[in-house]
Parts: sequence; C-alpha cells; structure tokens
Amino acid sequence: MPQGYTPGLRITEHAVIRRRRHLPLPGTVHVAVADEVSADRLVASTELPGNVFNVNVANELSCQPEEVPACLTVDEGDQVSAGEVIAESRAFWGIFHSIARAPVAGTVETVSHITGQVLVRGEPIAVEIDAYIDGSVIEVEGSEAITIETRGALLQGILGVGGEAHGELRLLVDLPTDHLPTRAIDDSCAGKVLVGGSLVTLEGLRRAAEVGAAGVVVGGIHDTDLDEFLGEPLGVAITGQEDLGVTLVLTEGFGEMPMAARTFEILRERDGRRASVNGTTQIRAGVIRPEVIVPEPGATWLADEVEQAAGLEVGSEVRLIREPWFGRLATVTELPEQLECIETEAEVRVLRARLADGGEVVTVPRANVEVIQR
Repeated sequence: MPQGYTPGLRITEHAVIRRRRHLPLPGTVHVAVADEVSADRLVASTELPGNVFNVNVANELSCQPEEVPACLTVDEGDQVSAGEVIAESRAFWGIFHSIARAPVAGTVETVSHITGQVLVRGEPIAVEIDAYIDGSVIEVEGSEAITIETRGALLQGILGVGGEAHGELRLLVDLPTDHLPTRAIDDSCAGKVLVGGSLVTLEGLRRAAEVGAAGVVVGGIHDTDLDEFLGEPLGVAITGQEDLGVTLVLTEGFGEMPMAARTFEILRERDGRRASVNGTTQIRAGVIRPEVIVPEPGATWLADEVEQAAGLEVGSEVRLIREPWFGRLATVTELPEQLECIETEAEVRVLRARLADGGEVVTVPRANVEVIQR
C-alpha cells in the first residue's frame, strides 16, 4: 500500500556520514585518498575571476572614443594598482590635463575604441574549502572535489541559520526544558558549540556571537527574536549564507520548545567532544536540513551495518508538524487503510498516534508528520 508522509528526521548515535567538498571551479586538492583530516584542515582551493569594473575613459578625458587608445598609458593584459593612472590627455600645450585612474588593483582586460571604455578586472578571489568534519578522505575527483567519511552521531534539526562551523560541545543547561542562560555565555565559550534546552533569547544569541561562539544548538527561538537578529524577516527558500558570527540550529522549531529527550541525551553524553554544525536549511524541493555531527573516535562500524530507516509503521516515532499539535512527539498506534475525511472535507490517508507527553491518541493526516529515524 502506498504511504504518504514527510521525509524523516535523522537522530542517531551510529551513522556513517559522508560529505562531498567541492570547488566552484577546478583548482588544487591538497589531500589524497586515505588521508585523515580534521574539520579545520584546508582540503581544496581555487581562485575565482575577479569582478569587472568599467572605466569610461572617453568621458573622463573628454575625448572621442576612437582617441582613447592613443591616450592609454597601459596595454591590455597589464597589471595595475588601485588609483594608478591608466590614461591621460593634454590639450592647449598642456594647459589642460585630464587623467583616468584604475578603480581597483587588477588587470586591464579590454579597451574599446567603439565606446571609449576600459574594463579592469579585479584581482582573483581566493576560495578555500576546509574538511568540515573530522574523518578520512575516501574519494578524490580530479581537481574539483573530494569526499570525506566519518562515523558518529548525526542529529538533524528543523531550521538553522549560518553556515558551517565546528568546535567543542559545551552543555550550558541541566534539562531539555531549560532556557539557554545568557549569563553563562562568557569568553570561555569562544569557539565552542553551545547546547541549550527549550529556548535561546535574542540577548543570548547576540552574546554568543559577541564572545565568538561557533554555534548554538537549542530547541527553539521566538520568530521575532530571530528576525531581529537577522536584521530582516527570515527567507523561505534556503538559509545558511548569512554572515552572523554564529551558527544556529533549532532542533524543534519556533517558540519555547523543549529539546527532544533523545536529542538532548546524545548531546549531553558528548559534552566536551568536537562537533561540526551547519545551519543550511532548504524546505522546498531537494530538502536540506541543519545538522550537528559528532565524530566517534575509533568507531569501526561499516555503512552496511548501520540500521536503515524503516518506513512509517505502527510503533514509529513521529513529530507532528501542523497545528494544533505542532512540534509534539508521538508514537504511531494505528495506520488505517481506508481514506478518512478531515476537517477540510478532503479524504486523505491518516494515522493515529499517542502523544508522548500526555497519552492522548490523536488522528492526523500522514502528510502532517515526519518520521524520526533512529
């Protein structure tokens, strides 16, 4: 029988994790297959062409476009520094003197006698990619990409902002229901991935960025606080490109939402260990979830030994993702085969599940849950 439900959320202690690190253009790969790498190791680099700047020389020298080549003090392909004179003209026995300067350091790329313009391309933009996770290089794809593999805990979140970061896990609360205390965020948190419980406030997030924390992992945040921290409303397409000074991973969602007990316990057991976090989130086609990865030193389990996620079945743990039970955890108790009519009068496949924190059995459309993959 076909099943309809939201793709699962992985929360597991025993995952074989592979991450492909690729360059936007061919460049240099600095590692080889079987190399052991740390998260901060440079593994590949390249240079992107610099930005192009237009200098309207004819306008600046008050001459005709066809006269520009004769006024140039540089040739195509020459290197120039910012502010360097690239063209000059003198009129009336030198009484009037006009010059045009390079707006940036770079290379003279094109001179046009049709428009009288000179294009200066800025210096190449260096792109460097680190390993992101501690692990082993298992594949090198020419001069463009590598794949790194590690074994350890993988915890996916609901939403994140900020890009890749790594640092030592530091648990700042005792219970998954506790707020992340702003007063506990001090200079010793620099470079650390801070773990809270049910909520981080705007003040706490700003404090984490101020002291240089690598990341914050917490159950929830008020949406107004997140918008104020971002400086604009959160976009709905993809996150992860924000330059915020700290990466945020929400394990549950918006509002005061206690972190799931299993998620909290996995992080608590690994307090003090090195972790990698990534807030990149995409909620449309090609779903990307924010993540926390904690490598397990010396782990030897193989990819085919890791339990594969089961489909939706009686006993499956799920998270409800629509009101009125948004964010609640539950266990599936029944999967009726027949379509049932819901409040909107649509006939859909439903499931019945027992709420984890109240024992109430609720009926919801299967599309309104996500399976928690252990």
